[in-house]
Amino acid sequence: MSTARATKVAIVTGGGTGTGAATSRLLAAHGYAVLVNYNRSAEAAEATVASCREHGADATAARGDVADDADCRRLVAEAVERFGRLDAVVNSAGTTQFTGMGDLDAQNAADFHAIYAVNLIGPFQMARAAAPHLRQAGAGAIVNVSSTSTLTGDGSSFAYVASKAALNALTLGLARQLAPEIRVNAVMPGLIDSDWFPRAMGQEAYERVRANWVARSPLGKISTPEQVAETIVWLVDHAAMITGQIVTVDGGALLGPKRG
Repeated sequence: MSTARATKVAIVTGGGTGTGAATSRLLAAHGYAVLVNYNRSAEAAEATVASCREHGADATAARGDVADDADCRRLVAEAVERFGRLDAVVNSAGTTQFTGMGDLDAQNAADFHAIYAVNLIGPFQMARAAAPHLRQAGAGAIVNVSSTSTLTGDGSSFAYVASKAALNALTLGLARQLAPEIRVNAVMPGLIDSDWFPRAMGQEAYERVRANWVARSPLGKISTPEQVAETIVWLVDHAAMITGQIVTVDGGALLGPKRG
């Protein structure tokens, strides 16, 4: 266990891969000690921890399933015990099923429950466990990672879209109830240019989806995990008067392609 006490401390759920890993690294670069949570990606989480330490920050990896309330409480306790305080929670852990939206029989109630457990109940449980420590910090912050699928109604599955829409509503409710000591916001990325999507949906399908997103974006590109992380860290570390906001990070794709 570290004997030093960090100036600022963050927990990043799903922090070993993708946007969570990029956020962990950037928080470390901003002087945060980071607890990098993972559920299955132990090797990736340890690599993220090593990257955080390259910035001179203290970091540790901790396994835990955010769908399990006991795990959420343990993750918070571990961060506070190791680092002495808690200033921020980034709820980046998420799950889905690539069933598409055209087949209403492709998902059942059990699928909905499994996806909601991670994407919605997990962030609530993390917020509840962390709230006393974030209040004690005096200027705590929570950032939830949502999705633009909540506005388009199109995504990997109905359960995923609905879970992220519910997460947006949870963000607003938490922002109201945890103020003034804790700010709560969400980021809403579109497609993210990471290796997770090709693995999950297949390279050929991913290339089709990616080309469609690029064509829709006025900026002509899709976000990287690092670009989404920049917005997350800004909301954590700089946006002192922003709470209850859901910030879109999609290259303008929701606007549609540039005309004329």
